[in-house]
Amino acid sequence: MNAPLTTIILAAGKGTRMKSDLPKVLHPLAGKPMISHVLDSAGQLGPERICVVYGHGGEALPQSINRGDLVWVLQEPQLGTGHAVQQAVPHLDMTGVCLILYGDVPLIRSETLQEMVLIAREGAIALLTVKLADPAGYGRIVRGAGGRVERIVEHKDASAEELAIQEVNTGILCMPAAKLAGWLAQLGNDNAQGEYYLTDVIGMAAEEGERILPCHPASEWEVMGVNSRAQLAELERRHQRNTADALMTAGVTLIDPARLDVRGSLDCGRDVLIDANCVFEGRVVLGDKTVVGANCVLKDVEVGTGVTIKPFCHIDGARIGAGAIIGPYARIRPGTELAEEAHVGNFVELKNAQVGFNSKINHLSYVGDATVGRKVNIGAGTITCNYDGANKHRTVIEDEAFIGSDTQLVAPVTVGKGATLGAGTTLTKDAPAGELTLSRAKQLTIPGWKRPVKKSK
Repeated sequence: MNAPLTTIILAAGKGTRMKSDLPKVLHPLAGKPMISHVLDSAGQLGPERICVVYGHGGEALPQSINRGDLVWVLQEPQLGTGHAVQQAVPHLDMTGVCLILYGDVPLIRSETLQEMVLIAREGAIALLTVKLADPAGYGRIVRGAGGRVERIVEHKDASAEELAIQEVNTGILCMPAAKLAGWLAQLGNDNAQGEYYLTDVIGMAAEEGERILPCHPASEWEVMGVNSRAQLAELERRHQRNTADALMTAGVTLIDPARLDVRGSLDCGRDVLIDANCVFEGRVVLGDKTVVGANCVLKDVEVGTGVTIKPFCHIDGARIGAGAIIGPYARIRPGTELAEEAHVGNFVELKNAQVGFNSKINHLSYVGDATVGRKVNIGAGTITCNYDGANKHRTVIEDEAFIGSDTQLVAPVTVGKGATLGAGTTLTKDAPAGELTLSRAKQLTIPGWKRPVKKSK
């Protein structure tokens, strides 16, 4: 039976270089807080418990994450990484192993961590290290005879010889919990920072002859931390490129992989094409042979097979049927459902509307709180007047109706099957099926009328 795993995530730092009142780990990456990415990776390992050590920002962090399965541990004051882990010791299962992660290292992969957990469950210490061309600022891995890890020296405490070492400590480690607790109890703060360094635990373990096995991430970006907005932007692009590469491997065509933003999940069928500068938020599903034009934003959308979404469309909380055509410059709001082969054209806004098979709303219209039947044609400039200042009301347009341009449908109102509304109609009563209904002021010409002339000063 595997020893139980406790994960500790350190998230108490102030993040001074972010120049923000928001705790650093709450700054978003790919649409969610950095620490949420770490929690996702940690969760895939099946831990018995996840402890999050917080401090700067007070209760803002636990209130924002608001997950009942986490143990929140306050570090006050903040006296270093060793001191932070000490605060979580009461929550460790001493029969198991402990994995230590960082809330501002968001791209760490669960596959990398799984290897470390396996090492710790065999009684050794797994230490994640990486070689950097420019190791400035990082703690150096000092090795002795036979390449054995002897200790970690922080950059500010390193000698000139030690500063030349390129292998650095990422801070991520995993070891038997009981041994960790024992070494934490012996930590001192005799160093340049006057802090309790977690890295000193490695030196203690080496002195006692413990097996310390360095592990290495598959890519350097896995262990990159965020201390500034520039670094956050760099990791955002790295994450998005990873997502783009995975999509292309799965068969999606991306016109420009560098200009894609997925801030949630994006599931694509076969032969999907996505043009540049598209943003996908929440959960988005694109059916086979769907084309998404440039500069579109899709949030919580389910799109059927063979749909064409032309450039500059915003679609939120909607379901789009197979073969539908949308845009350009269309806005589709929550609660909208388009049936197969529906057409929604330029500068059309839909809200909480159900549009039937092969119906067309092609130009400059607003259709809200409406049920539109099959093969309906809605002319340019049509609006459903669904709000009376206090309540929303529904408009029903039955199958094969024809709505002339510049029509106002004052809800609640029903247009019968096959009815025609003349252009310019303001409909306040139900229109009978199969009939022409119109309301229009009589056209007049005033003989001899002169346009006013501006008076000279």
